Amino acid sequence: MRPVGSKYLLEEPLGRGATGTVWRARQRETAGAEAAVAGEPGETVAIKVLKEELANDADVVMRFLRERSVLLRLTHPNIVRTRDLVVEGDLLALVMDLVDGPDLHRYLRDNGPLSPVAASLLTAQIADALAASHADGVVHRDLKPANVLLSGSDGDGEMHPMLTDFGIARLADSPGLTRTHEFVGTPAYVAPESAEGRPQTSAVDIYGAGILLYELVTGRPPFAGSTALEVLHRHLSEEPQRPGSVPEPLWTIIERCLRKRPEERPSAENLARALRTVAAGVGAHATPEQAEAALGVAALLAPDPSPAQVPGTEGGGDADPTQVLPTGAAAVDPAAATSVLPATGAPGGPAPTRAMPPVPPMPGGPPAGGPQEPDGPHPWESQMRAARDRNDQTQVQYLDPSEDPLRRRPQRRPAPQQPPQHQQPYPPQPVPYAQQQPPQQQRPPAPQRRQEPPPQRYEPERPPAREPRPPREPRRRSANPMRIPGLGCLKGCLFTLVILVVAGWLIWQMIPQEWIGTTQSFFDWIGSTYKDVKDFINNLG
Repeated sequence: MRPVGSKYLLEEPLGRGATGTVWRARQRETAGAEAAVAGEPGETVAIKVLKEELANDADVVMRFLRERSVLLRLTHPNIVRTRDLVVEGDLLALVMDLVDGPDLHRYLRDNGPLSPVAASLLTAQIADALAASHADGVVHRDLKPANVLLSGSDGDGEMHPMLTDFGIARLADSPGLTRTHEFVGTPAYVAPESAEGRPQTSAVDIYGAGILLYELVTGRPPFAGSTALEVLHRHLSEEPQRPGSVPEPLWTIIERCLRKRPEERPSAENLARALRTVAAGVGAHATPEQAEAALGVAALLAPDPSPAQVPGTEGGGDADPTQVLPTGAAAVDPAAATSVLPATGAPGGPAPTRAMPPVPPMPGGPPAGGPQEPDGPHPWESQMRAARDRNDQTQVQYLDPSEDPLRRRPQRRPAPQQPPQHQQPYPPQPVPYAQQQPPQQQRPPAPQRRQEPPPQRYEPERPPAREPRPPREPRRRSANPMRIPGLGCLKGCLFTLVILVVAGWLIWQMIPQEWIGTTQSFFDWIGSTYKDVKDFINNLG
């Protein structure tokens, strides 16, 4: 269990929305005087924990504290009551009554659309809740089936709709959030003035009630699309089409609620009265008087003469006209001729242009005032010359075979003479036999033999002497020459263990808590697992 403040404990998540997560929680002790409902220890409540980006926004926190009294005093049988508000560090939470029942969106998905009578009576109760909140100056701004909880929908009694998330849009409408989304609400249920950023009043809730009523009798909203931009465009430019299963009196209410101009929509109180009139006139047991009253329901849909304003959107309409600032005491004439500046040197005119002093000559350069001749060709000329050389065509002409490098026999070059070295890298080569000269003294005549040519020896070309390599520096040894065997493997195991722990922690944080089935943190779960394994091993011993 995770504590929230000093009076509540979170048990399990019930749902996740665009602004936060709803948890089933239990009250630890009686709340103080700052709460609307003190409660009792052990009582079950619902707590909506807002998202971190909202909790970290200073504007949201200040508005959270400023709207505290407005949210706590908002009570109605069809509104989920806000019991307490918790502000603790980077956590913002709303403590509400727990409603044991599905939301209207899930009910429609499981059971299909409602009959016109049932849809009218259910929407009438929602209109009662809107009338009470508008009288207190609170606009919901996110009316949709997912924000309507059904109490008593198990079949034993009558379904009792309860509107929740009152004030969430009001709290979340901070500059940091509206810069990203440009409006607060769901695209399928947003009013045209909210999509365009115009001033918003309580009429946005009436528009949402009309879309909700349309979805109750048809099973789908009137405007849909593949993208949010397409849905908003249809809200602004298209008119809803009447389905064949909707009676004419009920369609009159839907069409009036979905008017593009907010001043043409009825008030919440008149909407509830008209819906009950239609429910009584379109039923199977309706009298002729009730049916006639249902056909004249348009007379009951009077607009609200003083709608509740949404704070912060009063100046969101059309831009103010551009104001022309006067020059001095005289007014500016936009049709006046263009003013011409006086000539240079005229009395009262601008000063004449001053000439810059001559630049002193550079050392070794031309005299001051004379043209500076470049030392060599300009780089541009060098680049042009190189381009011409590259673009010259190849000339084809006769080639002498003696000059053909592929036919000429390579000539051996004599070895270059090396300077005397202190140490000869190679031993002296013996003189060939053919180059030995006979001594000067006379020798006795030898018998004449057949003289054979001396053997030809191939003298390889001596390579040039190599420069001696510089002596290597002695290798430094550490003060502790002892080596630990297996240290590299130990480092790899530790690094792998760290990677596994970090990867497990990231996976734990990204998986929703309802999938894991526990509210423990990652390291608490590791500690409890280690303790269980240790106890199991001790039991085996």
